[in-house]
This record gives sequence, C-alpha cells and structure tokens, in this order.
Amino acid sequence: MFEIDKSVMLLIDVQGQLAQLMYEKNKLFNSLGIMIQGMKTLGVPIIWMEQIPKNLGPTTEVVSKYMTSEEPIEKFSFSCCNEPEFMDQFKKTGRTQVLLTGIETHICVFQTGYDLIKKQGCDVQVVCDCVSSRTKENKDIGIQRIVQSGGQVSCVEMIFFELLKAAKGDEFKQIIKLIK
Repeated sequence: MFEIDKSVMLLIDVQGQLAQLMYEKNKLFNSLGIMIQGMKTLGVPIIWMEQIPKNLGPTTEVVSKYMTSEEPIEKFSFSCCNEPEFMDQFKKTGRTQVLLTGIETHICVFQTGYDLIKKQGCDVQVVCDCVSSRTKENKDIGIQRIVQSGGQVSCVEMIFFELLKAAKGDEFKQIIKLIK
C-alpha cells in the first residue's frame, strides 16, 4: 500500500502537438487535472518533466494550469532517470513510492518506470487513466511491460483512497469534491 509521506507523482511529457494526438486525450487531460489537484491536496510532491520543449512545445495548458508552484525539468533521455536534474530532485524528495503519469506510455513512461523499479528499487504504480499513447495498443503494451517489470496498475480514485486510508477529515472532503 502506498503512503502519503512515501509517495511522489511524476508528470511526464504532456506537451504540444504530441499531447493532442493521444488516445482518448480529453479523458487523459481531465484525469491529470484531477490527479494533480488531489496530490496537492494531500501534500504529495509532483516532479514535472518536459521532453525537449523547444522542439515539442510546452506542457499543454489544460494540464499546466494546475502546476502553479512547480517548474518543469527539461529532458532529452526517454527515461527520466537518465537525467541528472531529475535524479537530484527525485532523491531530494526522499520518497520511494512513485505514481507514473504522462505520455507516451510505451516509451518515456515505461522506460522511466522500468528504471525506477529495476535500478532505483522503487515501488511504482502506473496510473492507467493518467497515461496514454497515440494508440490504445501502445498504451496497453506500455502498462503491461511496467507490470511485467514489477510495477502495479492503479487509477486516480484508487490512488486517492489508498493514500487517504479512511473516509474522514478535510482532505477526504476535498478529494470527494474533485471526483464528483
């Protein structure tokens, strides 16, 4: 089970024209908005990545509008773990339970998840409604490969209630408002 004080969310490469080509993009963007707001409510840190933004463009505005206090980290590698700035920020969190979100599931999300599991010894959950690829098949294969590598599959609501543990308190009330 994931714990609030051990978890970190990764937001990977939801950028420019590529983001507009994603399978079920509107569901993806909606779920990401809810996930980001929920993580902020729960105090879970978010590390925000962008793949070569001068080429792919910035994070799509329907997602970036929730990232008011964070700055994206530029990356060139498909795996976030191959970027020193990411690894510095990730290690500073002191957290080992990772919630993977972003695009594309079968490339950057998978390679990051694989490296976090196999090379960093992290527990990883891929948030199925917060990841996508250009095709459903590639999304499914990416999720499958993460699971085969030792990760788990989850969804936004499952994550929220796993972290909350009980139906009480102000955080619970705020999360309920997000998902209704």
